[in-house]
Parts: sequence; structure tokens; C-alpha cells
Amino acid sequence: VKVMPSALGLLLLAGLLSLSPVHGSHQPGRRRHKDVYLGEHAKHKYGGRIDYKLKKSDSTKSLLIKSEQLLRIEDHDFTMRPGFGGSAIPVGIDVQVESIDSISEVNMDFTMTLYLRHYWQDDRLAFPSSSNKSRTFDARLVKKIWVPDVFFVHSKRSFIHDTTMENIMLRVYPDGNILYSVRVTVTALCSMDFSRFPLDTQNCSLELESYAYNEKDLMLYWKNGNDSLRTDEIVLSQFFIEEFNPSYGLSFYSSTGWYNRLYINFLLRRHIFFFMLQTYFPTMLMVMLSWVSFWIDRRAVPARVSLGITTVLTMSTIITGVSASMPQVSYVKAVDIYLWTSFLFVFLSVIEYAAVNYFTTVEEMKKLTGGKLPASFNATQAMAFDGCFHDNDIDLPSFPEIPNPDCDRRPPPRSAAEPPPTEGTRLCRKRSFRSKINFVMSNSYMIDSYSRILFPLAYLLFNIIYWSMYS
Repeated sequence: VKVMPSALGLLLLAGLLSLSPVHGSHQPGRRRHKDVYLGEHAKHKYGGRIDYKLKKSDSTKSLLIKSEQLLRIEDHDFTMRPGFGGSAIPVGIDVQVESIDSISEVNMDFTMTLYLRHYWQDDRLAFPSSSNKSRTFDARLVKKIWVPDVFFVHSKRSFIHDTTMENIMLRVYPDGNILYSVRVTVTALCSMDFSRFPLDTQNCSLELESYAYNEKDLMLYWKNGNDSLRTDEIVLSQFFIEEFNPSYGLSFYSSTGWYNRLYINFLLRRHIFFFMLQTYFPTMLMVMLSWVSFWIDRRAVPARVSLGITTVLTMSTIITGVSASMPQVSYVKAVDIYLWTSFLFVFLSVIEYAAVNYFTTVEEMKKLTGGKLPASFNATQAMAFDGCFHDNDIDLPSFPEIPNPDCDRRPPPRSAAEPPPTEGTRLCRKRSFRSKINFVMSNSYMIDSYSRILFPLAYLLFNIIYWSMYS
């Protein structure tokens, strides 16, 4: 009986010693199981505290969080401009023109691609930095802060390039200075004056202005003066770029007040060589081709009529082609003066032959009625291909000389012994202008002779006056 309690105590002690390593062996497994459990359910059980610790080790995820916290974006209301309620915030503008894509005379506009850069200071975005280095962001952060609302006045279409991402850059400096840059293409109105077209120069401008903030809230200015506008090497097909300069002004709206406005001015001078090849040279050739009619026999009706009609129709085609490529303006352009004057010369050459043909017919009819036809004359042999009788086929008397109406009385022939007429004696005057016209009408071939000289001289004089005025 006394041995029994001691035996039971030894058994209990042995059992306790056997159980202690078993619990120690299961402890690491339970800890690992707990870690896995916490990794899967920590967000729900511990309110995300463990999840934040896990994210902290991931630098790619913590960069944006650190930036937003560093810039204290959540601590401020960025719907209001910097210094709200105080003086106007200065915003500097810097522009680099990449290209002038197109200039349309029909629509009176131009398309330009440029880099638009804004400079201002926002103390709300200042951050401490030991290295004094800036931080650069893309369009995702731009939507969370305040940026100037600059727009293009008189623009028809505009867009920010978005390939492969939106072409927007935001650079923040430790002292709160900000650089905001966008790459934009804009199509804007250009009021053109075509009174000297195509020997014209056009002055176009792209205008920038704040839409919501007037001069009391926002002051736009060129960041570096005249050096704020930079251009790459721009080559246009129809224009020379003579000037490219910035300027500044104010605009007034009756309901909202005065606004600062910036201008990008550029002066364009048109290439003339293209229009010389397409318009002026063909027009000159058509006018000179119409003069060939003056050297063709006046009895060759089909040849001269077809030549005149061809030149008239060709000039009409040239005028129609030029008008189709131009806006419908209510004033006369320089090219219109040249084309319509040339058309008038071509038209007059056709009228000249109509007059020559008419006077020739009248002249031959007078010869036919004043002469006697021989008995053996065959009328079909005397008909030319134009349907008129010709004096070289018929034996007609010579055309009588036109009497001078101013000399009603001819003085009797003087003998050799008679003295010359003294003062007071009535002499025969020269032919009047009307008599000369009648003489030319009676000799219609002289009209062609005079036209061969007068038409080229008149057209040469017109060209001298035209090019001296518009060149």
C-alpha cells in the first residue's frame, strides 16, 4: 500500500516528460500556419495593417503613394488656383513650333503642331528635398492638381496627342515651381487678304488666352520674351516663312472683363513659281497662239475660226480651274485681272477676224457688182472654200480710188510759167480720220497687218504695268 503512491507519482512524471517534446515539435508548424493565415486574411481581420507592411516592401507600388503623400495632394483643395483671393498668379508660356501642317486658302485656316509649356508656382506642392531634385510625372497626376486653363482663340479643332500615352509632362520642383508641357495640334482661323493673290503675303496668328481667369486672377506672359517662341526648320510647299515672333495684348469681354492674350505671329510669302507654271505661262501661250490667226489668209475661214474658238475655250478652262481652288470672295484678285485681261485679248482676236471677214466680203461684193463677168465664166470655179467670190479668179477692173471728200474742187493744172500759189490760196487738206477708216475698210487685209503689231505691243504694255504693280 505504501509503494502504490510512489509508483503512481513516477508514472505521472514520466508522462509529463514524454509529452513535452511533442508540444515543442508542433510549435513551428503552428507558427507557419498562422503566418499563412495572416497573409490571406490580414486585410479582413486586422484592417489592412499587415497589408500595408507587405506593400511597403514593393517599391513599384509605394512610389505613387509616396509621391502623393510627399506632395500632400489630399491635404489641399486643388479646384482653386494658387493664392486664391490674393493677387493674380503669373503663368509663363513657352512655345516650340514643331510644324505647320497645312494652310488652306479655301477654308482660310492653318494647322500647327506645337509644344506648349506653362510655368508657375504652387506652394501647396512644395516638398522637402536634400538633393534639390525635381520630380517628373505624367497625365495621371495632372488630373489631381490645378493647372492653367489656357485655350486657343479662334480655333476650329484641336487635340492633345495620345500615342502611345497622352503627351503630357508635369515636373515639380522642391520650392513649388511647376513645369507643365503638352504636345498639341490646333487648326485655327486666319483672315487672309487675296487682293494680291498669288503675289501676296499673309499674316496669321495663333492666340492663347485663359478661359475662366481674367487678368485679376491669372496673368499670362511670355516666359523668356522674344526667345519664348522657338521653331524647328519648317519647309512649306507654297510659302516662305519670313517672320516668326511673339506678342502680347489684352482682350475685353463685356460680361467677364479683361483677359491677357498671347499671340504667335508668322508672316508667309507665297511661292510664285508654282503659279507661273500652272497659270501665267499657259495663259501667255494661249494669247500668243491667238495671234497666229493674223498670219493666216483671211479667206481661210475654218482655220481661223477654229483657232479662235480653241483659244477662247482654253482660257475659260484656265479661269474655271483657278476659281475652283480659291474662296468665293467679293473683291477682284490680282490673278483675276491677269486672266480676264488675257481672255479679252483672245476674244478680241476672234472679233478682229469677224471684222476682217465682213469687210472682205463687202469689198468683193462691190467688185462683183461693179465689174462685168465674161460669158465663159463658171461660177463654181470661182467659189473658194469659204463660199465667197475672189478677185483673183475673175477678171475685174481695179478697185476705183476713194475720192477725197475734203477736196471738192481740184485746181487746174498749172503751167510751168505760172508762179506758185501765194498766201490766201485754198489748198487741198489731208484725208480726215473717217476717210482713213473707210480706206482701211475697203482694204481689209490691212487690219491683219496692223493687228500683228498692235496686239503684241498692247499685251507687252499690259504685262509691264501688271508686274510692276504687284511684284
